[in-house]
Amino acid sequence: MPVDIPKDKWPGAVRTITLGATPAEGGTRARTVTVGGEKALPYMHFEAEMPYRPVIALEIKDRRPDDWSPLLLEEWGEAASDPASWAKAAEAAGADLLVLALSLTGADGQPTTPAAAVAAAKAVLAASGLPLIVFGPGQAEADNTLLLAVAEATKGERLALGICEDKNYRTIVAAALANDHLVTARTPMDVNLAKQLNILISDMGLPLDRILMDPTTGALGYGIEYGYSVMERLRLAALQGDAMTQFPMIVTPGFEAWKAKEAKVGQGVPAEWGNWRERAITWETLTAVTLLESGADIVVLRHPESVRRVRAAIDDLMTAPVTA
Repeated sequence: MPVDIPKDKWPGAVRTITLGATPAEGGTRARTVTVGGEKALPYMHFEAEMPYRPVIALEIKDRRPDDWSPLLLEEWGEAASDPASWAKAAEAAGADLLVLALSLTGADGQPTTPAAAVAAAKAVLAASGLPLIVFGPGQAEADNTLLLAVAEATKGERLALGICEDKNYRTIVAAALANDHLVTARTPMDVNLAKQLNILISDMGLPLDRILMDPTTGALGYGIEYGYSVMERLRLAALQGDAMTQFPMIVTPGFEAWKAKEAKVGQGVPAEWGNWRERAITWETLTAVTLLESGADIVVLRHPESVRRVRAAIDDLMTAPVTA
């Protein structure tokens, strides 16, 4: 006899947000990327169609990083010494988006200047047609100075600027407003803090279709369970109709996984841990896939092989099962 599958029908939905602008839209991107639009919990295809696939961003730097794993630097080779070359390599590796992470200092040890940040952003935009996200170094004063310069120099490209936090959101949101960009709003792992920051940003007049929510997370084995639960509760609140949680979520499993000991350390570990390269890539991949299943719309990775594996997982997750 036929079995009726119980289905939830939610009153709310995640907003649809588009990154990048083509020449017809005032930018220079070869294509745009749209995320969001979910009307059910992740991959519950029998309840509602997921209109847009989750997407993969690859993180690149404005200069060769000093603190990245040698496994990553070996993989990217000389491309990691030049942001334009790195952007081309990341696009060839299958990225849907690029994340340019600005450094606090240049190779000479001096603070990164606004001119240097603008030059790096423009070089990436010229080298690749993918939409771009630009992250500041992670210190409020430097973020404000560098991101303001980048926003003004790339007006109309519809970049996403980050990281917007409670201590520096005003300057970054104002720059996004004036130059037609988006922002990424990052808070510690807390539903109420995420909602509060979204309210503060929207109170400045930034349209709600220009906000990405970064709830932060830990890597596999390093607090990912709590991050997962926060993302799950944010998505439940969005589907229940809470307008200030109805934003696509971006997370950085690459950053989190590659600082974990299991990915970072190749010597002096138990033999049972196995091959270092395989272990590190697996750590990044499993972290990313876990966060996709908790509702992430954009995952930011670092290794090309992780991109291939995560994309295969997305293909599987987006295949609606056939029910009798």
